[in-house]
Amino acid sequence: MKVKVISRSAEVFTRERSQDLQPVFKNYDPSLRPLEKGVEYVRALNAVKLDKIFARPFIGAMDSHVDAISSMARNPSQLKEIFAGSMDGDIRLWDIAARRTICQFPGHRGGVQGLTVSTDGRILVSCGTDSTVRLWNVPVSSFVDPYALIKQLEPASVYPWKNAFRAADHQWDGEHFATGGAQVDIWNHNRSQPVNSFVWGSDTVISVRFNPGEPNLLASSASDRSINLYDLRMDSPIRKMIMQTKTNSIAWNPMEPINFTVANEDGSCYSYDSRKLSEAKCVHEDHVSAVMDIDYSPTGREFVTGAYDKSLRIFPYNGGHSREIYSTKRMGRVFCVKFSGDGSYVISGSDDANLRVWKANASEQLGVILPREKKKHQYNEAIKKRYRHLHEIKRIARHRHVPRPIYKATKLMRIMADARKRKEQRRKDHSAPGSVTTKPRRIRKIIKEVE
Repeated sequence: MKVKVISRSAEVFTRERSQDLQPVFKNYDPSLRPLEKGVEYVRALNAVKLDKIFARPFIGAMDSHVDAISSMARNPSQLKEIFAGSMDGDIRLWDIAARRTICQFPGHRGGVQGLTVSTDGRILVSCGTDSTVRLWNVPVSSFVDPYALIKQLEPASVYPWKNAFRAADHQWDGEHFATGGAQVDIWNHNRSQPVNSFVWGSDTVISVRFNPGEPNLLASSASDRSINLYDLRMDSPIRKMIMQTKTNSIAWNPMEPINFTVANEDGSCYSYDSRKLSEAKCVHEDHVSAVMDIDYSPTGREFVTGAYDKSLRIFPYNGGHSREIYSTKRMGRVFCVKFSGDGSYVISGSDDANLRVWKANASEQLGVILPREKKKHQYNEAIKKRYRHLHEIKRIARHRHVPRPIYKATKLMRIMADARKRKEQRRKDHSAPGSVTTKPRRIRKIIKEVE
């Protein structure tokens, strides 16, 4: 007869310090723990409810601007700095952590429509309705004295041009930047005139964006409802797609540079593969008014949108509906949005002359987190992910309080969509088989593609 004896050394189950928890040894055999799934379900339910209780996304507002915020740019070399331009020509460099202005860049005599920063964070490029392009030297970041006077800087270069500008963007790796107005112009830091220009149609270019993976690839949208792709190494544009409604902004996915998402006038966003523009990869819908701006998180897993319905939403990159909606009673129409450099915060600019800082994860705990707290958060996230398909957990996780106008508009749009579906189905039922076909929405919004 064999006798098995459990033997443990004293070092394994003895605490090193009096503040440590007493080690507990568990047998994870499922037969010995018949209620394990029930216990985990209750923990997941409580974790989802706690997320709702501690959901406080709004952090603070920065309100020194006088007119509506029209453009923003993130400083690639600094996590806590962001540039904002307003319709009265005022440009400010903000410290997000201290929520105060570091310095001002005066000079524009009209609305600042385009702001962009070089990859090294040393040069700021601005353009606007006064038909000038201005280059500024960005001051080196240092400790911000809350009682110091706000510095006003002079532009390093001023390049006047023939037409007003609507957008600007800098190469991710290079010395060129692009502006959009009557046409797409490519500029160099050391040249007072564009080194190249692209024209495809005669309508105003609304937005321009360089590809993060291929520095010479550029996308733009125009007021004739077109989306264009350009290559700086060629003399003519590559491809053009025309949609039913106008595209207000474009954002490339930084982790999948072949994909980009557009913010459309019909209240939806459309994700495309730049190699196949005949069909959208995904349609992101939830806004009830025109989507004005869009920006991807540095992780590439989600993006934020700002809309004319006075709200901003955070979408997963491959999801059809938003996971978060942020709004306040005093916030006006949102014209520009940006993720912070680490993807933890969202900054929005609206026509009430305010910049607002939000948490990307509404229930995230700010400040220093102890190792035990961090493990607890990770465990809660794991069990929420494991039981997210169950009805009660899904219902609580999806529930959002939205402003009354958005709620009513969403309800009305749902009724209209159902009516269209019924009408389409009746038309099919009373027509010859195969004579009436329904295009999916991923294709329906595209009129044609030109190469």
